[in-house]
Amino acid sequence: MQDNQPKPSRRGFFFGAAATGAAAAVIVALPGVAAPGAVLQELKPAPEKGGGYSLSDHVKHYYKTARV
Repeated sequence: MQDNQPKPSRRGFFFGAAATGAAAAVIVALPGVAAPGAVLQELKPAPEKGGGYSLSDHVKHYYKTARV
């Protein structure tokens, strides 16, 4: 472990938490930005009897990159 790195402080933690909260408030207040809940409502409902798997382009890309 290196001794020349500064130790985390409570002041830095609270500063980061405040900055994150402020950024979240700005994002929520921006007009025309969809909230995460709105995105979920646009998705197709899940099938009642299971299933629901579809071979989308995203899944095909994953299979290409996961090959050994």
